[in-house]
Amino acid sequence: MKSIAIVTGATSGVGREFCRQLDGTYYGRIDEIWAIGRDEDALAEVRRALYAPVRTFALDLRDPHSFGVLRSALAAEEDACVSWLVNSAGFGWFGLETQADPSLMVDMVRVNCLAVVETIGLALPYVQPGSRIVNMSSVAAFLPLPGMGMYAATKRFVLDVTRVLNDELEGTGVHACAVCPKALNTGFWKDAGQAASMGRMLGEESVYDVVRKAIDAVEAGRGRVITSPDMHVVNVAMKLLPYGLTSAIGKAALHASIRASEAQEEAERGGATYAAPEVGERA
Repeated sequence: MKSIAIVTGATSGVGREFCRQLDGTYYGRIDEIWAIGRDEDALAEVRRALYAPVRTFALDLRDPHSFGVLRSALAAEEDACVSWLVNSAGFGWFGLETQADPSLMVDMVRVNCLAVVETIGLALPYVQPGSRIVNMSSVAAFLPLPGMGMYAATKRFVLDVTRVLNDELEGTGVHACAVCPKALNTGFWKDAGQAASMGRMLGEESVYDVVRKAIDAVEAGRGRVITSPDMHVVNVAMKLLPYGLTSAIGKAALHASIRASEAQEEAERGGATYAAPEVGERA
């Protein structure tokens, strides 16, 4: 039986770190890593960096045909077992939803939600006892605030679907885990919108630590892991505080983030150096 680890968003950040840690921890037990991303050159770098054989798929998960490619590739294997499925592809946009590009919002749902559904659906016929499914959610799943409502909704979707899937898989030897980190220092923030700093207001985590904790959690059979201890407090607070209060806090953070972004853009146009005000940070 050929043991395959499928990792989406494999070219950078969390996805690339999953490839690295799965390769290091399970070398010899994973026969091949399927690295999925849009950038062929970056995928080639991933292949060169790993010890295990790597099969690369330059696919855009906004395109439904991408999943047909993966489905056909699995069907072509004589005796495939999807030992790991890691859904780490995704993006976010932070700002006034009334000013958001509708096509961008649709793409965010396609990548953050529909791609997760598609990959789970194509992988499930090939899982065996011991197989693991990891889906990247976020602490945003607990924070449906102005300025990040659509992103938070996509991550809540991932969280709920994954926890229910793990319950349904009970007794099969297969586990699924939703990973809820706060902000990570990755390329995620490059095009995350005018209010991107709002998404980082609760601090940052190490990509290495988040992936390590995710692997440990899914191996232990947990359906969810909040990787930063302080975010457990935020999760409880969001359940207890009235939405009107949290919404007001969110609006204040949103407009402060937009003003800071506008001031930075103005300073850059004028050739000045702008020092952004310190805020917490999150993801």
